[in-house]
Amino acid sequence: MAKKQDFSKKIIKILSEKPAISVSDIIEKITPKDTPGKPLYAIKRSLKGLEDSGLVEHIDSGRADYARLTKEGKKKAHSLKLESDTAVVNPNWDGFWRIIILDLPEERKSEREALRYLLKKAGFVAIKNSVWVSPHPFEHLFANIKKDLGLTTELMIIKTDSIDPETEKSFRSI
Repeated sequence: MAKKQDFSKKIIKILSEKPAISVSDIIEKITPKDTPGKPLYAIKRSLKGLEDSGLVEHIDSGRADYARLTKEGKKKAHSLKLESDTAVVNPNWDGFWRIIILDLPEERKSEREALRYLLKKAGFVAIKNSVWVSPHPFEHLFANIKKDLGLTTELMIIKTDSIDPETEKSFRSI
Protein backbone atom coordinates (compact mmCIF):
# COMPACT_ATOMS: atom_id res chain seq x y z
CA MET A 1 0.00 0.00 0.00
CA ALA A 2 1.26 3.48 -0.87
CA LYS A 3 2.14 5.97 1.83
CA LYS A 4 -0.06 8.96 2.65
CA GLN A 5 2.60 11.31 1.30
CA ASP A 6 2.54 9.47 -2.04
CA PHE A 7 -1.21 10.08 -2.25
CA SER A 8 -0.77 13.75 -1.35
CA LYS A 9 1.71 14.32 -4.18
CA LYS A 10 -0.52 12.44 -6.62
CA ILE A 11 -3.55 14.48 -5.55
CA ILE A 12 -1.67 17.77 -6.00
CA LYS A 13 -0.47 16.65 -9.45
CA ILE A 14 -4.02 15.68 -10.50
CA LEU A 15 -5.48 18.96 -9.18
CA SER A 16 -2.83 21.01 -11.01
CA GLU A 17 -4.26 19.77 -14.33
CA LYS A 18 -7.72 21.40 -13.97
CA PRO A 19 -9.37 24.22 -11.99
CA ALA A 20 -11.46 21.75 -9.90
CA ILE A 21 -11.92 17.98 -9.93
CA SER A 22 -14.53 15.81 -8.24
CA VAL A 23 -13.29 13.69 -5.34
CA SER A 24 -14.59 10.55 -7.08
CA ASP A 25 -12.51 11.40 -10.18
CA ILE A 26 -9.42 11.90 -8.00
CA ILE A 27 -9.96 8.48 -6.43
CA GLU A 28 -10.41 6.91 -9.89
CA LYS A 29 -7.24 8.54 -11.25
CA ILE A 30 -5.13 7.41 -8.30
CA THR A 31 -6.25 3.79 -8.27
CA PRO A 32 -6.75 1.62 -11.37
CA LYS A 33 -10.25 0.18 -11.91
CA ASP A 34 -9.10 -3.41 -11.37
CA THR A 35 -7.59 -2.70 -7.92
CA PRO A 36 -9.50 -4.66 -5.30
CA GLY A 37 -10.31 -2.73 -2.12
CA LYS A 38 -9.31 0.75 -3.27
CA PRO A 39 -7.43 2.64 -0.56
CA LEU A 40 -10.38 4.99 -0.17
CA TYR A 41 -9.70 5.84 3.48
CA ALA A 42 -6.05 6.74 2.86
CA ILE A 43 -6.93 8.93 -0.13
CA LYS A 44 -9.65 10.76 1.82
CA ARG A 45 -7.26 11.26 4.77
CA SER A 46 -4.66 12.67 2.37
CA LEU A 47 -7.25 15.05 0.94
CA LYS A 48 -8.23 16.12 4.46
CA GLY A 49 -4.56 16.65 5.37
CA LEU A 50 -4.02 18.80 2.26
CA GLU A 51 -7.14 20.78 3.17
CA ASP A 52 -5.95 21.27 6.77
CA SER A 53 -2.57 22.49 5.54
CA GLY A 54 -4.20 25.06 3.26
CA LEU A 55 -3.09 23.50 -0.04
CA VAL A 56 -6.51 22.27 -1.17
CA GLU A 57 -10.01 23.60 -0.69
CA HIS A 58 -13.22 21.56 -0.63
CA ILE A 59 -16.24 22.59 -2.71
CA ASP A 60 -19.68 21.00 -2.24
CA SER A 61 -21.84 21.55 -5.32
CA GLY A 62 -24.86 19.78 -3.84
CA ARG A 63 -24.44 16.87 -6.26
CA ALA A 64 -20.75 16.06 -5.81
CA ASP A 65 -17.74 17.00 -3.74
CA TYR A 66 -14.98 18.82 -5.58
CA ALA A 67 -11.45 19.80 -4.65
CA ARG A 68 -9.18 22.51 -6.04
CA LEU A 69 -5.76 23.90 -5.29
CA THR A 70 -5.43 27.07 -3.25
CA LYS A 71 -2.78 29.68 -4.04
CA GLU A 72 -0.39 27.84 -1.69
CA GLY A 73 -1.33 24.55 -3.35
CA LYS A 74 -0.39 25.94 -6.76
CA LYS A 75 3.02 26.94 -5.38
CA LYS A 76 3.47 23.41 -4.06
CA ALA A 77 2.46 21.95 -7.45
CA HIS A 78 5.11 24.07 -9.20
CA SER A 79 7.68 22.98 -6.64
CA LEU A 80 6.79 19.31 -7.22
CA LYS A 81 7.21 19.79 -10.99
CA LEU A 82 10.76 21.04 -10.43
CA GLU A 83 11.57 18.12 -8.11
CA SER A 84 10.13 15.54 -10.50
CA ASP A 85 12.48 12.97 -12.00
CA THR A 86 10.53 13.27 -15.25
CA ALA A 87 11.08 17.01 -15.59
CA VAL A 88 13.00 17.32 -18.84
CA VAL A 89 15.27 20.27 -19.39
CA ASN A 90 17.30 20.33 -22.55
CA PRO A 91 20.95 20.08 -21.46
CA ASN A 92 22.08 21.92 -24.61
CA TRP A 93 22.06 25.68 -24.22
CA ASP A 94 19.77 27.35 -26.75
CA GLY A 95 21.75 30.62 -26.61
CA PHE A 96 19.16 32.50 -24.55
CA TRP A 97 19.48 33.85 -21.03
CA ARG A 98 16.42 33.94 -18.79
CA ILE A 99 16.33 36.90 -16.44
CA ILE A 100 13.69 37.12 -13.74
CA ILE A 101 13.20 40.30 -11.78
CA LEU A 102 11.34 39.73 -8.53
CA ASP A 103 10.05 42.64 -6.48
CA LEU A 104 7.70 41.63 -3.67
CA PRO A 105 7.19 43.96 -0.68
CA GLU A 106 8.05 42.98 2.89
CA GLU A 107 4.38 42.22 3.65
CA ARG A 108 4.61 39.34 1.14
CA LYS A 109 7.87 37.95 2.49
CA SER A 110 6.66 34.33 2.61
CA GLU A 111 5.69 34.45 -1.08
CA ARG A 112 9.03 36.06 -1.92
CA GLU A 113 10.93 33.33 -0.08
CA ALA A 114 8.87 30.60 -1.79
CA LEU A 115 9.63 32.10 -5.20
CA ARG A 116 13.35 32.37 -4.38
CA TYR A 117 13.31 28.71 -3.40
CA LEU A 118 11.70 27.79 -6.73
CA LEU A 119 14.20 29.93 -8.63
CA LYS A 120 17.10 28.15 -6.92
CA LYS A 121 15.54 24.73 -7.64
CA ALA A 122 15.23 25.73 -11.32
CA GLY A 123 18.93 26.58 -11.51
CA PHE A 124 18.62 30.36 -11.42
CA VAL A 125 21.44 32.32 -9.81
CA ALA A 126 20.89 35.59 -7.92
CA ILE A 127 22.95 38.34 -9.54
CA LYS A 128 21.35 40.89 -7.20
CA ASN A 129 18.75 40.28 -4.45
CA SER A 130 15.91 40.70 -6.90
CA VAL A 131 17.55 39.69 -10.21
CA TRP A 132 17.93 36.03 -11.17
CA VAL A 133 19.63 34.63 -14.28
CA SER A 134 19.65 31.19 -15.87
CA PRO A 135 20.45 29.57 -19.21
CA HIS A 136 17.76 26.92 -18.54
CA PRO A 137 14.39 27.15 -20.35
CA PHE A 138 12.10 27.48 -17.31
CA GLU A 139 10.50 30.78 -18.34
CA HIS A 140 7.20 29.02 -19.14
CA LEU A 141 6.99 27.59 -15.62
CA PHE A 142 7.57 31.03 -14.11
CA ALA A 143 5.07 32.60 -16.54
CA ASN A 144 2.49 30.14 -15.15
CA ILE A 145 3.51 30.97 -11.58
CA LYS A 146 3.18 34.68 -12.38
CA LYS A 147 -0.33 34.11 -13.76
CA ASP A 148 -1.42 31.74 -10.96
CA LEU A 149 -0.29 34.09 -8.19
CA GLY A 150 -1.40 37.30 -9.91
CA LEU A 151 2.08 38.82 -9.94
CA THR A 152 1.45 41.32 -12.74
CA THR A 153 4.20 43.83 -11.98
CA GLU A 154 6.03 42.07 -9.14
CA LEU A 155 7.64 39.42 -11.37
CA MET A 156 9.15 40.20 -14.76
CA ILE A 157 10.54 37.57 -17.13
CA ILE A 158 13.07 38.54 -19.78
CA LYS A 159 14.52 36.21 -22.41
CA THR A 160 17.55 37.59 -24.21
CA ASP A 161 20.36 36.32 -26.38
CA SER A 162 23.03 38.57 -24.93
CA ILE A 163 24.25 40.06 -21.68
CA ASP A 164 27.34 42.15 -21.21
CA PRO A 165 30.62 40.16 -21.16
CA GLU A 166 31.47 41.00 -17.54
CA THR A 167 28.08 39.82 -16.24
CA GLU A 168 28.28 36.66 -18.36
CA LYS A 169 31.79 35.97 -17.04
CA SER A 170 30.70 36.43 -13.40
CA PHE A 171 27.61 34.27 -13.98
CA ARG A 172 29.65 31.45 -15.53
CA SER A 173 32.07 31.56 -12.57
CA ILE A 174 29.17 31.02 -10.17
